[in-house]
Amino acid sequence: MSTTVCVVLSSLTFVLGYAVARLSRRRPEPPEPSEPPAGDWKDEATFTALHIAALAAPSLRAGLNRDSARKAVRHLHALLGTYAVAITSTEAALAWDGPCTDEVLTYARTVLASGRAQVFAGEPYGAVVVPLLVEGKLAGTLAAFDQEVSAALVRTVTEVGRWVSGQLELAELDTSRRRALEAEMRALRAQISPHFIYNALTTIASFVRTDPARARELLLDFADFARYALCRAHDFTTLADELTCVDRYLLLERARFGDRLRFSVQVAPEVLPVPVPFLCLQPLVENAIKHGMGSRGGIGEVRVVARDAGPEAHITVEDDGTGMDPEHARRVLDDDPKREGNGIGLANVDVRMRQIYGDGYGLVVETALGSGTTVRLRVPKTRLSPL
Repeated sequence: MSTTVCVVLSSLTFVLGYAVARLSRRRPEPPEPSEPPAGDWKDEATFTALHIAALAAPSLRAGLNRDSARKAVRHLHALLGTYAVAITSTEAALAWDGPCTDEVLTYARTVLASGRAQVFAGEPYGAVVVPLLVEGKLAGTLAAFDQEVSAALVRTVTEVGRWVSGQLELAELDTSRRRALEAEMRALRAQISPHFIYNALTTIASFVRTDPARARELLLDFADFARYALCRAHDFTTLADELTCVDRYLLLERARFGDRLRFSVQVAPEVLPVPVPFLCLQPLVENAIKHGMGSRGGIGEVRVVARDAGPEAHITVEDDGTGMDPEHARRVLDDDPKREGNGIGLANVDVRMRQIYGDGYGLVVETALGSGTTVRLRVPKTRLSPL
């Protein structure tokens, strides 16, 4: 990305110089003595060029298509100050501002075939056409039409083309990064603890002969949990649905541990519809049971509390287990969530929360030896766009 940024900045620097030189040919007359002094014309040209480039950049960062080209081309036209400007893909004219002739596609094909900028004579307007490259591959062309095709115009259109290419390349990097994050998020989401599956099925099997009706109920609970955990197609769910998944999980664990496992769930009704990242709560409950059942002769209590906190929902998962050394808790959060054997524990949820909402929304773990563990989760009520 650093190479792309350097190209973008160097191209923009030249364009600024061109804008200043172009404006100098129509430098305004000095104001009358009674008028307040105007700003320096060079500063105005620099500001204008930067402002126009800033207006064009957001559209180009969406990639090269008809909509983005249509939004950007008028700003590029203003930046170059030529008779007309057109943007083409490798196959079609996407957008233009100012009268555009049919020759633009012929010119574009010539440039795409050679891979180099070309100057085309014409009456009354000549054209400078430059290739647009994304990661070294031809993506389209930028064409500028004007009466006077000077060496300065050729270089300026070339530099503007490089700047546009840089923006398109940044768009491609954004797309690649988003795809990578999507793949990572789905990979993290899909990690269901094999130990839980084994233990749940073993528990159900133990009831098949002694209590077939209970075994059937647990099997249906397991099916509901598996359907939710394995078949979700979206990045977000509601806190209500997430709590339903936790309820099914706790029923299965309660069947395994019996009266040794106690749990309570306290939820403010206002936060039930809050959108939350899919499968963000169950791993915290699983972790609490894993660490909480080791105390007091294998008896433990897990508490889930969800409170309304204005613009956020605050969720805590507590256990009364033996706790852990705070330094060990930090290493757990820093561990690689994709490493084999990590299941979908604290590190997994921590990474996902930070990717979605930012570093300020990572998990907070409060623990000490002999004092149990509390994991805190903050979720904004405003739903973000999925990755």
